[in-house]
Amino acid sequence: QLHLVESGGGVVQPGGSLRLSCTGSGRPLENIGWFRQAPGKEREGVACISTVGGNTVYAASVKGRFTISRDQRNTGYLQMNSLKPEDTAVYYCAVSVIGCSRRPDWFAHWGQGTQVTVSS
Repeated sequence: QLHLVESGGGVVQPGGSLRLSCTGSGRPLENIGWFRQAPGKEREGVACISTVGGNTVYAASVKGRFTISRDQRNTGYLQMNSLKPEDTAVYYCAVSVIGCSRRPDWFAHWGQGTQVTVSS
């Protein structure tokens, strides 16, 4: 069973930055996705990076502000710059063996989430 743990969340002012990490135990990670869910909203795919890192996908709302990256074993990252209050949500990392997508149903393995709050 693949176990994923996110870290790096917190409270930041608008315009600030945070870097989220996702570490997996048990085996190397395939396609890594980052999702977020705000209260009362559906889970949204934020970004995805393929197994060897050659392909990335971003939501339009974060493109140019967020950068997804990974190492070649078991850690993924989400660098979040120019944060806005609307980025406030619980952020989840997930792993897909199917491919890189923003669709939650492509991902079989999920972390517990880390809270990101953007507020002045």
